[in-house]
Amino acid sequence: MQRRLLIMGAAGRDFHNFNVAYRDDPQVEVVAFTATQIPFIDDRMYPASLAGERYPHGIQIHDESMLTQLIKEQEIDDVIFSYSDVPHAYVMHKASQVQAAGANFVLLGPRETMLTSTVPVVAVCAVRTGSGKTQTTRAIAATLKEAGKRVVAVRHPMPYGNLEAQRVQRYATLEDLDLHKTTIEEREEYEPHIMAGTIIYAGVDYGQILEQAQAECDVLLWDGGNNDLPFYKPDIHIVVADPLRAGHETSYYPGEVNLRMADVIVINKMDSASTEQVSALMDSIHQTNPDATVIKANSRVTVDDPDAIKGKRVLVIEDGPTLTHGEMKFGAGVVAARAHGAAEIVDPRPWATGTIAETFLKYDVGPVLPAMGYSQGQLAEMEEIIDAADVDVVVIGTPIDLRRVIEIRKPALRVRYDLEVLPGSPTLLDALKPVLT
Repeated sequence: MQRRLLIMGAAGRDFHNFNVAYRDDPQVEVVAFTATQIPFIDDRMYPASLAGERYPHGIQIHDESMLTQLIKEQEIDDVIFSYSDVPHAYVMHKASQVQAAGANFVLLGPRETMLTSTVPVVAVCAVRTGSGKTQTTRAIAATLKEAGKRVVAVRHPMPYGNLEAQRVQRYATLEDLDLHKTTIEEREEYEPHIMAGTIIYAGVDYGQILEQAQAECDVLLWDGGNNDLPFYKPDIHIVVADPLRAGHETSYYPGEVNLRMADVIVINKMDSASTEQVSALMDSIHQTNPDATVIKANSRVTVDDPDAIKGKRVLVIEDGPTLTHGEMKFGAGVVAARAHGAAEIVDPRPWATGTIAETFLKYDVGPVLPAMGYSQGQLAEMEEIIDAADVDVVVIGTPIDLRRVIEIRKPALRVRYDLEVLPGSPTLLDALKPVLT
């Protein structure tokens, strides 16, 4: 008899696990998906066109709150945990919930889920959301190009819209962002690549994406999401670690897996961390992966007009996922505001409204505004909050210029951040030598 499966996810790893491990397996039937973490992605259908001929009606996606009910009502045999950046204890609480309902709790490993490319793959992953993958990936892409390699990036999935339309997405111009109706979170990841002249792919079916992407490049750059594992088998596995959250590298799933698998570990934010934090992270690396090459780097922050911050009451907008499930209280925007003498970083909570007010209640973020543009309604809420806030200047600390997607009517400054490898450390060129020959 077929085993009846349920896949727990958050619109990304869950679909990939289904596509590569279960879609064509006649010994199992995937009865349902559950969804969490990301707003507006539950109560959808994984469409038949993606699910394959064994699933002519598609597969229903439910809110994760229905997990126990679904296990019992649908007589589920195995529950496949398929999302990232959660504490180890959280994973085992979910395992306990699943087992108490009578099912097996399963974690798929790299051998089951990594696809093999015909070209060399450099994977950039992290131990936590917000560690600095974005600037690290940009720096690696630039290094590969300077060495004469054609580079195409493939980004970890963020398919929050029409799944059929998002099966394979190719971004080469800023107009492609509008064509694919991207959210702020997607723009934050895709736009920096486009601005640097790098083609980037994303979507739902990473087998089809691989076929197209590898045909356009000499080196494929896997741009990881959260602290998830690569979908493609890497020739060089680079993992970014954050000393500001020392200890998290061995207490979050699957970040610790990345740490242990890494060929190269980049310790980012050296300029923001204390000696004690860096020392604790180094000790952890030596204990878990002593053979990894360690690169030390700053996250260098620059501002369009630093003098416009001095003495001003400032509203800081930071990258949403870094603040929410990344659990950071600040990002590059706050670093810039403090460095350039802001009189006050103003807490936006008094003006919060709608789903963003709910975000403040759900997550313990600092006195900053998380960029939460998962829908047109949320974009409107952000505009309303910014308009109402009693501040002099808005500091935009997100990876993109938000003024492209919302109207900011107050004076606003853009913060940029780049990886700066420290003198005396191994260089990115050193780390990339295996794919440069």
